[in-house]
Amino acid sequence: MKKIFLLILMLIIVVSCSDDDENNQNGTPQLIIKLNFDSNQQRLDNLGQPATIPNGNAAQTPVIQSMSANYIEFAPTANTLLGDGEIIYEGPETNAGGDMAIDFQQSILVGDDDVFLSIPLSQVAVGNYQWVRVSLAYQEGDIQILTDNVGEVTGRLASFVGYNNYVTSFDLNGSTFTVNENKLQGFWAFEALGFTSQGQAPEGATTVPNPLFNTSPVPQGSCVVTGQFVENFSVTGNETEDITVTLSFSINNSFEWTEVNNDGKYEPSAGEQVVDMGLRGLIPSVSN
Repeated sequence: MKKIFLLILMLIIVVSCSDDDENNQNGTPQLIIKLNFDSNQQRLDNLGQPATIPNGNAAQTPVIQSMSANYIEFAPTANTLLGDGEIIYEGPETNAGGDMAIDFQQSILVGDDDVFLSIPLSQVAVGNYQWVRVSLAYQEGDIQILTDNVGEVTGRLASFVGYNNYVTSFDLNGSTFTVNENKLQGFWAFEALGFTSQGQAPEGATTVPNPLFNTSPVPQGSCVVTGQFVENFSVTGNETEDITVTLSFSINNSFEWTEVNNDGKYEPSAGEQVVDMGLRGLIPSVSN
């Protein structure tokens, strides 16, 4: 009986230690970053002001399937310069293609309302943050195109909106694109009904809303979108629960092209050219 009692006691101790270890690991409060794509959010220009579609152009709202970011930074004030805030994420980069570029093959791709990042809150500096900056890298979504033979069909568009992107290859709706080089912001690829195409939007044409343009500018071509928290985001260092920051991006008429036939339909066969694939605003919010 004594041996059985000692054995049971040892088992209780082992289980108790295991439970403690598990609780310690799972009990670490996390900062969780989610991405959200909002078709009804206001459409902004590069200065963060409401934007209309220019004469001669047309636009549509894509159905975003996945997106990736390469940089996330919290900024305490409107005067905090890019890089001087609290940088919580920097994606992998490489010079395999020559100049330094985002390493697309290692990018994190997530869908609507999915978790993009989870880190211990203890890694975030104590402070109050009014703004967030996010450098977008890639987005993939469905758009409508008008063709001569079939009529209107749904196609899949890949948009490389990062400052510079090293791409070996990628799959788009079952079709493989082989690149093996750097591609600057504005490179795109398209697939519909087995037909594929690719191209490059004009330099500087990708919209990157920054309401802090006058106090905290961002480099041309960086795709660093800036947004203000609905309420200031505070980190005290005494958090006991997870905090979720949802980054809501406006996709309101974010796919834009030049019109040849003024019908509001994207018609590549008519020579209509892609000019803008940039996100149209950012609103970060905080929840527990």
